Amino acid sequence: METLLIIDDDVGLLENLQMHFEEILQDGAPRYHVVTATNAAAGLKAAQEAMPGVVILDMMLPDRSGLEIIEEMKTLCGDARIILVTAHHDMETTIRAMKAGAFDYIHKPFPEPAALDLVVDRALEYRQLSRRAASMSVENAAARLGDIVGTSPLMQQLVKEIGKVTSSRATVLINGESGTGKELFARVIHNYSYDEAKPFIGINCSAIVDTLLESELFGHEKGSFTGATATKQGKFELAEDGTVFLDEIGDMSLMLQSKLLRVLQEREFERVGGVKRIKLRARVIAATHRNLSEEVAAGRFREDLYQRLKVITLRIPPLRERREDIPLLVHHLLERINEKVHKRVTRVPPEVLAHLTRLPWRGNVRELENVLTRAVVLAPGEVLLGDDLPALEPGPAEPGAPTPVALLAAPQVDDASQIPTLEEAERMLIQRAMAVTKGHKGKVCQILGISRPTLERKLQKYGLTQSVPSSLGGQG
Repeated sequence: METLLIIDDDVGLLENLQMHFEEILQDGAPRYHVVTATNAAAGLKAAQEAMPGVVILDMMLPDRSGLEIIEEMKTLCGDARIILVTAHHDMETTIRAMKAGAFDYIHKPFPEPAALDLVVDRALEYRQLSRRAASMSVENAAARLGDIVGTSPLMQQLVKEIGKVTSSRATVLINGESGTGKELFARVIHNYSYDEAKPFIGINCSAIVDTLLESELFGHEKGSFTGATATKQGKFELAEDGTVFLDEIGDMSLMLQSKLLRVLQEREFERVGGVKRIKLRARVIAATHRNLSEEVAAGRFREDLYQRLKVITLRIPPLRERREDIPLLVHHLLERINEKVHKRVTRVPPEVLAHLTRLPWRGNVRELENVLTRAVVLAPGEVLLGDDLPALEPGPAEPGAPTPVALLAAPQVDDASQIPTLEEAERMLIQRAMAVTKGHKGKVCQILGISRPTLERKLQKYGLTQSVPSSLGGQG
């Protein structure tokens, strides 16, 4: 329901307009909550208390002119659109009104009610578009499902879960390491949850000091603290009936956690320094790289808030758990990077792709994109060069764990007939790796630099799925 403030000293006209707008329905319910005032002082007070979306303001009021109070009105009620009305046809006043920031300037007597309705509708529509434009930038362009790249089983399962999530408005908690693309997944959930464009308002809870974060989330009233020179709407209010994305919520202070819990429970909030209750219409999606259950156990995160947030939990797998997706990601990211840096590096040699697949990627997709950007910038032609990529660093090995070199070590032989074929050597190497890791397939993949599906296929091919060999010798 939108709040409409009408300020006019003509009581008869005021009553007619109030009755007209209160009778307008939307989806079976009143579309407008109408507040009225008969002079400038009462109008300014009503604007501060009601926070209207549109103000219909008479030019000639008993105590002050409408033109005089436009600036005060805009300060009190933020981005409300102000429609000035007058019985006098004065070109100069029209220009001054529009220059002062009036949305429109119309004359009495009003034309048919439908014409006035149209002006109010346009004012509200413009206000919504303005809010969305202010909250979104080029970098925050809408994410498509095609931006999620990967055909690995883990990614296929994740996409299925996202499909189920988009059919509800339930709160979602996204968990994943830094660089896995948590905001990207939140945007995909948002975009596929609505048939029409809705605001997506994101805020990084770890990037703003605690004293300012409350104001960013809930907004503040003029004069509520030093520097609050005007009323400001918070992220929850700007999101309207779209989505609020709380990134790195695990870094939020316990005090703000308590306030957020109350908002999620009551679906209402107040601005800092305010008393008016504002409905929370937006869906909340939170994300964190922390293990919140461990944070709860350590007393750094409220358990009741954790339970409220994890209605639906999605885990974004790190890149090392889906190495088979890296080739697809490389080509996808190269398209974006080439467009950004104005180059055409499109060819990736197989050995370079293999090297990229084996890197540890502790920074996940973000690190991969940064590495590729550097390589593209330095590449002299259309081929991605391995010289511009980081060296392959082995991950931390357990005490006594074998290295690939140790696995390959064998007594030198002079008889060529004793050298195994490539398939025989591959079978023996996999068999040895399975033995020394006691059948731990994840460690085998790390040692051999292959993906889990590739290992499974080779185990099946060489008949090594039944048992783990107990000896390193022989070809079994």
